[in-house]
Amino acid sequence: MAAPRVLVSDKLSETAVQIFRDRGVDGDYLPDIGKDKEKLAAIIGQYDGLAIRSATKVTEKLLEKADRLKVVGRAGIGVDNVDIPAASKRGVIVMNTPFGNSVTTAEHAIAMMFAVARQLPEASVSTHAGKGEKNRFMGVELFNKTLGVIGAGNIGGIVCDRALGLHMKVVAYDPFLSEERAKSMGVQKVELDELLKRADFITLHVPLTDKTRNILSAENLAKTKKGVRIINCARGGLIDEAALAEALKSGHVAGAGLDVFEVEPATESPLFGLPNVVCTPHLGASTSEAQENVALQVAEQMADYLLSGAVQNALNMPSVSAEEAAVMGPWIKLAGHLGDFAGQLTDEPIRAINVLYDGVAADMNLKALDCAVIAGVMKAANPDVNMISAPIVAKERGIKLSTTTQGKSGVFDGYIKLTVVTDTRERSVAGTVFSDGKPRFIQIKGITIDAEVGAHMLYTTNEDVPGIIGLLGNTMGKSGVNIANFTLGRSGAGQDAIALLYLDQAIDPKVVETLRNTGMFRQVRPMRFEV
Repeated sequence: MAAPRVLVSDKLSETAVQIFRDRGVDGDYLPDIGKDKEKLAAIIGQYDGLAIRSATKVTEKLLEKADRLKVVGRAGIGVDNVDIPAASKRGVIVMNTPFGNSVTTAEHAIAMMFAVARQLPEASVSTHAGKGEKNRFMGVELFNKTLGVIGAGNIGGIVCDRALGLHMKVVAYDPFLSEERAKSMGVQKVELDELLKRADFITLHVPLTDKTRNILSAENLAKTKKGVRIINCARGGLIDEAALAEALKSGHVAGAGLDVFEVEPATESPLFGLPNVVCTPHLGASTSEAQENVALQVAEQMADYLLSGAVQNALNMPSVSAEEAAVMGPWIKLAGHLGDFAGQLTDEPIRAINVLYDGVAADMNLKALDCAVIAGVMKAANPDVNMISAPIVAKERGIKLSTTTQGKSGVFDGYIKLTVVTDTRERSVAGTVFSDGKPRFIQIKGITIDAEVGAHMLYTTNEDVPGIIGLLGNTMGKSGVNIANFTLGRSGAGQDAIALLYLDQAIDPKVVETLRNTGMFRQVRPMRFEV
């Protein structure tokens, strides 16, 4: 099998390209092509992966040309240059490297606090001009001041740690921060209004979302303590820049340090030219260590996915570690087969997908298994869906997903049971993974079976009467179709019965029609599975 191919279309450390090659991935380094939309579009169809920074724009139009593309890796945190919904619909994983530049960005925020507190840029310019204006630049200490941290995640957490080292008092606003975690960090968890009221310095470390956009609005800036100093090294758009400019001019806000702006690159802003504002051109991740770290990290993540299916730091797919991928691989395949089975048998609109995870399956990464189930179900209607795009397609169609877990309940260490609900019926199928790593169907319509999954299968239902086995075997023999495995099951003598045949080749539609015309079967369905 040919090695996966990755294109590096922006300037990344060439060590990243070497990582791809060392791992068995063909890596092409064309660091300027990301700026040329037409050239990139002309070659993107040759690649399974695309490694980028901020110059390359991964648009819906580009993705339409990317027939082979499986993964886009952003060396850095921000993915504003990637159309994630369009990538998801096409089944392309989008991953970033949120931790490679965390220390660098946190240190920049601390540096900005010092610069604002001591007016360092202005003092430097004055001194270079030979003015010696010592009395003009009266600063404030960070010692014993209260720092308000909005967003106490990875970067915000590092800022908290550094601020505590400076003997600052730290309060944090973060809806996802637990009281236990706050205590272990040595910070006090507070609501946003409380933080605004108490903080001498405020630093932002949240992504830009509908909820966080203009989190420091004119209204919230008015709630801050007079003389507060504000730092933003996270994302532009978190602060109403016009409102902040007015607060700075009035003296309510004593100073601000901004590394990010609502429009970038920032060529104009109401904050430019104000004497109490320190500005930098989005330098938060700009250290040699951080650039190297994110480049190496994105190469490792992309190689892991292309070679083993491990998913790390994906923005449109549940993460699956390399260790999980090794264990879960057969279970993910099983989940897909169960969904595929139900999807191939269901001809009417699906209203709900219900999944039961039993035993060892219940302790696995259920989000990844859910995605595999949904992808299997949706394949019958849309063969191009995969684990990334299927949940979006299902949501667009109004299909509801519910999952249940339980401890080991039977002879198997664990199993997965899928029930598909339509307006007129429910159809269920269950399966497990044996010690040989092969998925097996163990129950269909509540009837116990033991069937290996094959590429070509035939499923029949009938009333439990004599002659069915002979009829199926004789018909397959006459048509030259070899049966690799033959599984039967029934709910009781003379009641519902099923047969599942694993065939060596695809069955001719005429043979299927012959079986249907016998009048012995309620259902005769040829099936295909990717094994």
